Amino acid sequence: MTLARHVISSVTTQQIRYDYLRTIGRNSFLGSHGNGGIDTVYVVETDRGARGWGLALSDGNPGQLVGRKVEELIDPERGIIDPATEFLDYPLHDLAARILDVPVYAMLGGAGSPKVRAYSGAIYFDDVDGGLDAIRANLAQDHAFGFRDFKLKIGRGHRWMGAQEGLRRDIEVTRLTRELYPDAGILVDGNDGFSVNGVVEYLDAVADCDLYWIEEMFSERRPDLEALRDHLETLANRPKVADGEYDPNVGHVLQLARDGLIDVALMDVIGHGLTAWRRTMPELAAEASPHAWGQPLKTLYAAHLAAGLGKTPIVEGVPGPGYYPLEDGHIILSDRPGFGLELEDLPRA
Repeated sequence: MTLARHVISSVTTQQIRYDYLRTIGRNSFLGSHGNGGIDTVYVVETDRGARGWGLALSDGNPGQLVGRKVEELIDPERGIIDPATEFLDYPLHDLAARILDVPVYAMLGGAGSPKVRAYSGAIYFDDVDGGLDAIRANLAQDHAFGFRDFKLKIGRGHRWMGAQEGLRRDIEVTRLTRELYPDAGILVDGNDGFSVNGVVEYLDAVADCDLYWIEEMFSERRPDLEALRDHLETLANRPKVADGEYDPNVGHVLQLARDGLIDVALMDVIGHGLTAWRRTMPELAAEASPHAWGQPLKTLYAAHLAAGLGKTPIVEGVPGPGYYPLEDGHIILSDRPGFGLELEDLPRA
């Protein structure tokens, strides 16, 4: 069935709840991240009974969609074609894929595998209050949930501890994770809480831990990234440099990637959007891993993006039951139409 036969009949909203496995603590800048939350999702229906739903990118006027043909709003080959309706990027991708009876990742081109490697993004600073036993418990809980790779928040010395004390704890947590999980991919995220000298000191102290990537150690300043690149070239095990999450200048990020200063682009899966990622990916001279922290639904979106557009070897997992299937460190995407998740199966607010 083609999109031309469907006319938007209604756009409504519903609220859904998501729960983390535990209360998530602090990072280098922010306090506790809580134990879950409530999302508003948009439900787009057509006169022929098709329905798509999902998170919005921003505020917008949903009434402008009513009475319009779906083919006027989204092209399966490119994404949203009316900029005024791009705020409903994900609901319209879900709707179009359901009408075409294909998963979103297949509609995007199927350039990657529907078995998508995912890391836990939930190892925060719980040790500041609970000691290293809190880190051990969190790692074990996320491993039991199905993750095999872990991203550790670092930068305790930026706000929560003295500079040297915090650095020592960052090193201790990294080394503990490698000791407990010798086969894990270890990613670290400084949330822009480091100086160049601090990064160098940290990297030298954990050089034998074989980090997978280092993320947002400081703002995307070219001289600092050049200094970091020069130091990374001295290491036997060179981690990837991931950046571009926080309020990115996308053109600047793309140029830094072309210049070999960024290995992984992190523009947020909602903040950047799926249609924008479809435009960006062919220009990207690096890997991608859209930032997905916050809602487990964003992890599902990132997995479809990875499976559909490729160039995304690992995605950020938000440990929240019910939103995506996780087996031995991989999200296994179904072949059901759309994003493969039914609204009725999720807890309501």
